[in-house]
Amino acid sequence: MSESDRDLVVALRAELAAIDPARACDRQAEAIGLSGRRTTREGPVTRLVFRLRRERDKAPDAGEPALEFDWDASAEHCRMAWLRGLFLSRGSLSLAGGRTHLEFVVDPVDGPVLAARLISAGLPASSRIRRGRGVVTWKNGDTIGLFLRRIGAGATLLELEARQVSRALRGDLNRVINAESANLQRSVGAAGRQMAAIAELTASGELAEQPYVVRSVAEARRETPESTLSELAERLGLHRSAVQRALERLERLALLPPDERRRPDRRSAAQGIRVAIQHAKAGEGTAGTGRPLA
Repeated sequence: MSESDRDLVVALRAELAAIDPARACDRQAEAIGLSGRRTTREGPVTRLVFRLRRERDKAPDAGEPALEFDWDASAEHCRMAWLRGLFLSRGSLSLAGGRTHLEFVVDPVDGPVLAARLISAGLPASSRIRRGRGVVTWKNGDTIGLFLRRIGAGATLLELEARQVSRALRGDLNRVINAESANLQRSVGAAGRQMAAIAELTASGELAEQPYVVRSVAEARRETPESTLSELAERLGLHRSAVQRALERLERLALLPPDERRRPDRRSAAQGIRVAIQHAKAGEGTAGTGRPLA
């Protein structure tokens, strides 16, 4: 996690620790969440513990489990106050690599209990055992943002969300730029191959033997080598697929050895047409019996 992200998390926790609930029940619920074994020695959290000292006389002793809070019998605002205290004493937030990760580290038997409570509050989380401790985890940024908002985070959460949006936009922009760069490289490579093919076929005189559409596409490509297929098609009044087929034909033809470019099957077809024409002319002088007409 970068220093900037770390400072933001510290500011977020300080903002939550500075909340002074107006209701006595909320102060007591938060004191219960803060009780038990704390995993942080942050100054704002320590000051919060002293501020709530009078409430801790009514809460479990420091060594008792923080999950002794009566979740089912408590109001929603008391539940959120308790969760705020629990997050400050047992929770951690990580923004490493642009990924948001929040977890609570509790006693192994308390992990499933806490996960069930979060599910009932509309904040589903996963629970597992890690190195003998119960770990309840969120990895969904939207759920984490909702949780922090419900326990009282304000300005710092807005900054956190703004950074997440900025990261997402930068990621999307980088993906678009990378994709456009790759497409441009492919287009430049294809145009280079096509120009080379056109030059070779022009020098050998074979381009002049190609169909009109192929010759037109070749000429347009030669005049504007930077044009895309769509631009060539619009310029020539053709379908993009027709332009693509014409260029592919030129590339394939240029790859063939010179003695194979004029395929025998084409010569045979032309010869067959000439023979058919000759037969047709010869038949004009017969009347179906093969004899010349008088």
